Amino acid sequence: MIFYAHSTTDASKQDWQTLAGHLFAVARLASMFAAVFGGERAAWLAGILHDIGKYLLDFQRRLEGASDSVDHATPGAVVVSGLLMTKPEDRLLVQILAYAIAGHHGGLPDWLGMGNGRGLKDRLAECDTSRLAPQWRDEIPLEAVDLLPANFTPDKQVPGFQLAFLGRMLFSTLVDADFKDTEAFYGRIDGTTADRQWPALRDCLAGLRQRFDDHMAAFDRTPQADSEVNTLRRTILSHVRERATLPAGVFTLTVPTGGGKTLASLGFALDHAASHDHRRIIYAIPFTSIIDQTAAIFRKVLGDEVVLEHHSALDEPTIIGREAKDKLRLAMADWAAPVIVTTTVQLFESLFANRPSRCRKLHNIAGSIIILDEAQTLPLGLLKPSVLAVKELARNYGCTIVLCTATQPALDQQDYPADALMGLDVAGRELAPDPAQLAQRLRRVRFHDAGVLSDEQLCEQLAEAAQGLVIVNGRRHALEVFELGGKKGLEGMVHLTTRQCAAHRRQILADVRDRLRTDQPCRVVATSLIEAGVDVDFPRVWRAEAGLDQIAQAAGRCNREGLRPTDDSVVSIFQPAEAPPLKAFAPLIAAFRHVAARHQDWLSPAAIRAYFQEVYWQKGDGLDAEQILTAFRIDRSGVDFAYRSVAERFRMISTALVPVIIPFDARADEAIKKLSVAEIPSGMLARELQAYIVQVPDRDRGRLIENGHVAFVAPDLRGQQFPVLQTPKLYETTIGLRWEDADYLGDSFF
Repeated sequence: MIFYAHSTTDASKQDWQTLAGHLFAVARLASMFAAVFGGERAAWLAGILHDIGKYLLDFQRRLEGASDSVDHATPGAVVVSGLLMTKPEDRLLVQILAYAIAGHHGGLPDWLGMGNGRGLKDRLAECDTSRLAPQWRDEIPLEAVDLLPANFTPDKQVPGFQLAFLGRMLFSTLVDADFKDTEAFYGRIDGTTADRQWPALRDCLAGLRQRFDDHMAAFDRTPQADSEVNTLRRTILSHVRERATLPAGVFTLTVPTGGGKTLASLGFALDHAASHDHRRIIYAIPFTSIIDQTAAIFRKVLGDEVVLEHHSALDEPTIIGREAKDKLRLAMADWAAPVIVTTTVQLFESLFANRPSRCRKLHNIAGSIIILDEAQTLPLGLLKPSVLAVKELARNYGCTIVLCTATQPALDQQDYPADALMGLDVAGRELAPDPAQLAQRLRRVRFHDAGVLSDEQLCEQLAEAAQGLVIVNGRRHALEVFELGGKKGLEGMVHLTTRQCAAHRRQILADVRDRLRTDQPCRVVATSLIEAGVDVDFPRVWRAEAGLDQIAQAAGRCNREGLRPTDDSVVSIFQPAEAPPLKAFAPLIAAFRHVAARHQDWLSPAAIRAYFQEVYWQKGDGLDAEQILTAFRIDRSGVDFAYRSVAERFRMISTALVPVIIPFDARADEAIKKLSVAEIPSGMLARELQAYIVQVPDRDRGRLIENGHVAFVAPDLRGQQFPVLQTPKLYETTIGLRWEDADYLGDSFF
């Protein structure tokens, strides 16, 4: 009897994919993907066993049209976990592979089941592999020896965390290989369009470095090139690039805002990749507000054909577990591009994810250079596991990581006791020339303690400056100040918020820059989204009291180019009378006040270091608030990993937010129309639509859907992946998307 992996409409089965052919193809691909971190043997074993459950006659009948559900993933997990291994490390590895094989459709499971989900322990116990056709033993050879990567460096303090990390990497190679082989099979049958093919970094690196040099040379010929700030930026870039030949690992790049960190870090990454044969460059940014700005810079410098911009929330479908062809509609990205611009959330949540759609990309992170822009923004409650993930990427996966920021967090491992599980080996690994001196030379503002200000008083002060920026701590407060300024007749009032999609914010910021350049009235009210790297230059800034790192970022939007006198460039720190800070802000504000009272220069590296030390000390055990590190245990009884639970708990944005696509312009309309074209991959469309997403609370989107204001487009093809706004009037030019009170938004509302 011939056993099959995937079927077509051909009743003769002439073009069906044989099961053995699929298993060998996936094993070869997974092994190739894992070679970069030495995991090829383990990945090959996972690939060759992942679908042996399809040797069940019930599954073959399902391919022929039977409707009964068949668990074809658990049998492979049973077989691999039952292999008799002589080496202790191999015995651990086969247990870890059981998680990957069992979860290759529905996601990596927990060992023990909780709630509605069955754990791997019960699944293994309940699975009867005697029902497998014995033919599988003749068709599928098993090579299970020396499964641990040869150069794997263990950490005795966190062995469970380490091996769970390895398991997730191996899972990545498996699901990506499975996806690619299935995609290739149906592509041949249906003539469907494959997703984009990217060049390898090593093949185009010489050209990219030349393009970078040409770009910098052209800038050096512009009239503003000889300004004091730009001269210093050239010095920084030169120094950073000189250090690119240092051994791979973790670096810091500490440059004050406006010092050219983005291009300096890119120049370092290109040169460092040439010295160490890194496979790609990943630039992770904390806020979606500047992703498109940074990606546009990289495209201008390097070319569109090598840059992938990926921050889409559309790659995690609501409905999981569809078989065969349907899974090809999932909008997954594999990060195979030479240069990737993404969010810190996308990067770190993927490193702790359990779903195939989020984990597929992980093996492509190995051997990469990762620039963590604004590294200080890593959430405090997840800081310890995040730091350990960075350490593990550098130690066992060939990565170089650059902590790039004006406000360097206190993460030198020398500052912590050995058992603290905190800190990174960054001694002597600073890329910038003398950060303390740079802070002095690039100081362009003076701070003013404005005390308590009501919204009325704030608008009165804003009225005295034709151009000014107000940054507050919440969306509601920003809207209230904006509307009050409008009522008072202030000219050039602009509202910037995450209620607006990125394409809209891009237009707003372009208009703001034009107003600033031509001396038109321009008064912007925004949340912190404008702070991290948004290229604007105001003469005056008002910042609601916050942590020192946020205050420093706000200062970077004032006199950014250093063309105004420092004494005239005032950053006023105020306490909002009508909007007291959220509870989470209180310890940050207290730490800021503590440091501000003891340091005359708030932006000096010493002050910033003291601030973060104070914050981390106050947080204590809360640096692993979700108890991620205790969720991966190894003892004499075996491996007890809680992959599913950790994926649910590791959320860098605590509020459950889900996407709504805004038909903002003709490009968005065209991409939405393409959703009904079966031949176009969902990943391609997700990338086109990511600039048109507004993230809203899950419950509020549910109300919008119930009342017909939002609908999933082409659900027969795409499932519940692409929720599109159906009521245009809910998206206002000055405010963005209004989703509150969705139950009552009927025709009378308009």
